Amino acid sequence: MAVANAERNQQLLRHGRSIAELRGTSIGRRDSAIVMATGPSIARRDPIAQIKSSGYDGALIAVDSAFGYCLRNGVIPDLVVTVDPHPTRIVRWFGDPALMQASPGDDDYFRRQDLDPRHADELRANREMLDLTSRHAKGVRIALSTSASEAVVRRVVDLGMDIYWWNPMHDDPDLPDSVSRRLIEMNGMPCINAGGNVGSASWMIADAVLGKRSVALVGFDFSYYADTPHSRTQYYREAIDLVGEENLDDVFMWVHNPYLDQWFYADPAYMWYRAALLDMARDADCETVNCTEGGIVFGDSIRFAPLSDFLAAERA
Repeated sequence: MAVANAERNQQLLRHGRSIAELRGTSIGRRDSAIVMATGPSIARRDPIAQIKSSGYDGALIAVDSAFGYCLRNGVIPDLVVTVDPHPTRIVRWFGDPALMQASPGDDDYFRRQDLDPRHADELRANREMLDLTSRHAKGVRIALSTSASEAVVRRVVDLGMDIYWWNPMHDDPDLPDSVSRRLIEMNGMPCINAGGNVGSASWMIADAVLGKRSVALVGFDFSYYADTPHSRTQYYREAIDLVGEENLDDVFMWVHNPYLDQWFYADPAYMWYRAALLDMARDADCETVNCTEGGIVFGDSIRFAPLSDFLAAERA
């Protein structure tokens, strides 16, 4: 799906430029960035309030699903990032004009998942996003993956966002018959290791493209709170298809967070995302500070600290 999207998007590259043009640009007034994802801690901790009250003026990078959270709170992110190739879901984070002429359908992803509970009322949330993005998205920078769906690209172009194209790394570019190498040769856009998800991709862009010395993570749970029903986890339907509902307990893994003395549970996808991000952070030039105050993203390559500590250090 991602490759097919990249081949189609080849005809649309004129609407933007290479993400390489962001290298060396001054985004934010500090040599630091906050990357905002939308794990379940966002709804429980509301970090945007702390960020606003602190007067933080470094770069604020929002994953696509956090764009609405920022706009609802009167904050325009310095950069939005999107990568997922899904044909119908991801456009909702920008407002989907086509949804207003059709019913939401059988896909219950937004009705049950915990990324942004407001999207459970699909039509109302979509109307809100259409309004917010129509009023505020013009000129906002977006790191738009060549894997993005036709619906996302059309919406981003229509909104007048400032597009910077990039290829997600699908495989090793040095391998024979590499998909990544083929896409680089086709469109000339840089290939970025996205770590399998938009949050990790955003962190990588903060480090490797923007060159920030310190990157704070917010909403990077990669897990679920203990009181979250299995049915509200992101890959619930896929897990049932793989092992059957009667075996779901065998799919999920419990992880103790020693900084919080709290247990969280994760599925195989989130455990892989966690391992990949910890691995990438070991080779990064920046210091990575997880200020999520929840979840399972901690290890020798990522410092776990309260958001208030990071913001205080930036003020000092």
